[in-house]
Amino acid sequence: MLNVKDYEFWFVAGSQHLYGEEALKAVEKNTKEIADYLNGTGKLPYKIVFKGVMTTADGITQFMKDANYNDNVAGVMVWAHTFSPAKNWIRGTKLLQKPLLHLATQYLNKIPYDTIDFDYMNLHQSAHGDREYGYINSRLKLNNKIVYGHWQDEETTAEIAAWQDVAVAYNESFNIRVCRFGDTMRDVACTEGDKVEAQIKLGWTVDYYPVGDLVAYVDAVAEADIDAEYAKLAEAYTLNPGHNTQEHFEHCVRYQLREYIAIKKFLEDNGYNAFCTNFQTLLGLEELPGLAAQLLMRDGYGFGAEGDWKLAALTRLLKVMSHNDRTVFMEDYTLDLRKGHEAILGAHMLEVDPTIASDKPRVEVHPLGIGDKDDPARLVFTGAEGDGIDVTIADFRDGFRLISYPVDCRKPEAETPHLPVAKQLWTPKCGLKKGSTEWIKAGGEHHTVLSFTITQQQIVDLATMFGIEMVDIQ
Repeated sequence: MLNVKDYEFWFVAGSQHLYGEEALKAVEKNTKEIADYLNGTGKLPYKIVFKGVMTTADGITQFMKDANYNDNVAGVMVWAHTFSPAKNWIRGTKLLQKPLLHLATQYLNKIPYDTIDFDYMNLHQSAHGDREYGYINSRLKLNNKIVYGHWQDEETTAEIAAWQDVAVAYNESFNIRVCRFGDTMRDVACTEGDKVEAQIKLGWTVDYYPVGDLVAYVDAVAEADIDAEYAKLAEAYTLNPGHNTQEHFEHCVRYQLREYIAIKKFLEDNGYNAFCTNFQTLLGLEELPGLAAQLLMRDGYGFGAEGDWKLAALTRLLKVMSHNDRTVFMEDYTLDLRKGHEAILGAHMLEVDPTIASDKPRVEVHPLGIGDKDDPARLVFTGAEGDGIDVTIADFRDGFRLISYPVDCRKPEAETPHLPVAKQLWTPKCGLKKGSTEWIKAGGEHHTVLSFTITQQQIVDLATMFGIEMVDIQ
């Protein structure tokens, strides 16, 4: 259910008429060649569309207006091919409301010492054209991205691709709509937040619905639809009744599938792509959504536990950025403080996305000590190994704060037969002591998003686009 549109990025070159029409024709040819090359690599997640050579203030301003009002445009890329007078860019750039990337490159990647002349210099002026263009962006205090390097270098392509994913996530952030089934967990501080400010600054719409509205959807689910989902579940995962009778196991699993179908339909009917639940608000439901929440996150929905709407929105946002690849709602659960074993065991009562599983997830039913409801079914699995990041968002009266650090992810050192949950072990790359101290000092909460595909630099770029504080723990 990720449903992200096929965005595009508009690409222009900056120049002027000082060098003559032949030079401008060469600028256009060179810029189009760069766009065609980058598109042809197959490594960009979104298409670059060449939109011409900008030489006048009026032309630049109109271009920026057009980019703003085209919903398919996720961002603008500018190459200061020659010496483009930066005053021409002021009005248009001030009007631009889409992410901006300054591609600081040059058509040729070398200096042809034997043949270099002034004609060559006229067409290879990025060395000072970039400074002129960069000056005005800095003076305007833009939250723009600079990618520096030759356009045929793999590193340059990779940086553009990573920025495109961030820019699309930024655009999609204004389409995030979080449904709160009930309120936040009582007496908890970090899950609270200013929902109006979140909509102003981040674009997130956050709405409340009483659980009774969801119960009506749950009660209306047809048995045939549950049968179909049960068959899919049995094909994708291992059904493990364990100590349960077959009747009890099937009842609990089927009820979770009933909740899964109901929540999905409720969200679709009302235009939401993220949601949160609270074990303290379950009147009319037999079970806290566990397996149901896991399957919805697998499908691309954002989720937050205990009414944590900020993490529900952040999960959705980062799923968009990562194309829903191994990017999951998580919680700091318990610690290993032994020398040489320092780590955080991440898990949750029930709700961790199965896309990070290193083994085939098992559908199990176990009692839950909170919520005073029937035993919820859940997916039990072990997480993966590799590099990742762990990120959260906190709300302070003076603004939102993204907090993140790179992590080394690995499997737990042993099985946990008495803790039947999805689990993932990780250690901050800067060390558990430093990472945790800095996280706590910054006010980072225990609910997080863990990703194997998003980089720390992308989170920094995201904070820059939003103009919010970033705590980059390295």
